[in-house]
Amino acid sequence: MFSRTYRTLGGKALAAFLLALVMLVTGCGGGQTGEQKPAESQPDAQTPSNEATPAADQSYTIKHAMGETTIKGTPQRVVMLTTQGVETLLALGVKPVGAVGSFTDPTTFYDFVKPQLEGVQVVGSESQPNLEAIAALKPDLILGMKFRQEKVYQQLSAIAPTVFVEEPRGDWKANFMLFAEAVNKKAEGEKVLEDWNKKVAAFKEKVGDKLSTEVSVVRFMPGRVRIYYNDTFLGAIMKDLGLSRPAAQNQEKFADEVTKERIPEMDGDIMFYFTYETGDGEGSKLEKEWTNESLWKNLNVVKNNRAYKVDDTIWNTSGGVIAANKVVDEMEGYILGNK
Repeated sequence: MFSRTYRTLGGKALAAFLLALVMLVTGCGGGQTGEQKPAESQPDAQTPSNEATPAADQSYTIKHAMGETTIKGTPQRVVMLTTQGVETLLALGVKPVGAVGSFTDPTTFYDFVKPQLEGVQVVGSESQPNLEAIAALKPDLILGMKFRQEKVYQQLSAIAPTVFVEEPRGDWKANFMLFAEAVNKKAEGEKVLEDWNKKVAAFKEKVGDKLSTEVSVVRFMPGRVRIYYNDTFLGAIMKDLGLSRPAAQNQEKFADEVTKERIPEMDGDIMFYFTYETGDGEGSKLEKEWTNESLWKNLNVVKNNRAYKVDDTIWNTSGGVIAANKVVDEMEGYILGNK
């Protein structure tokens, strides 16, 4: 999916650089000799800085959803245009200068990451990033998603080197590592995923034979209801954990929008359902309507009091590494009956 190459100064260029440096030090160069870094690539003293800038001549090339992008030096002023990617940067110890807001309120960040984003400027939403605000931040790297922002990729690339993942669905770890490579944090990214694998192994050991529990997943949204399958954020997590799915839901695709007649397909040993709100309460109204239906009440999982409402942001919408770890912690309690 991605790769990098490095370029360094050749012999003649290095000699010229050293000569210029000597002239500058001895006062023979009029104080203006030597190559200058563009102002936008230098960290602002009042802006979060992630690590020391590498040699100005070093570059690497990232293959991504829109082609290839060459990045010069470790980025210091990163703008992130996906909520999933915000989690990635924070997990890597990188604080962006700008990032998109939440889906529920694009003027701010999700509560579970907001404390770590103090001083970070909101630059619109995933579906409508604010190009003027992004440009004003003078980023040296923009990270985004083809699925959301393909139409403005060229405009973003004119502002700064831009790297896109393909889409938010399915296995979040691929997007995580692409962004880790883009910010020159591959080793740190591999360590985060190593910790994830340890967490998964610990979960399997604690849960034991309850891994055979068939887990149903349902989402209520304004005007529609979905049954979620394997090619989703939560589906990928459950696959890592080794949890089972009801036969009707064990499909390698995203989801189905369903009518009430399909409520019986929501049955399982345990169910997790979540509700997406846009501020008008329509999602909750639909949830209340459906959960009062006789077909819903007759589900074995409901009659056994094993249908649990969980947080839509953590279990589905944000979709990154921090949320994934929270899901595992909560999932363990539900599966073991400790919640």
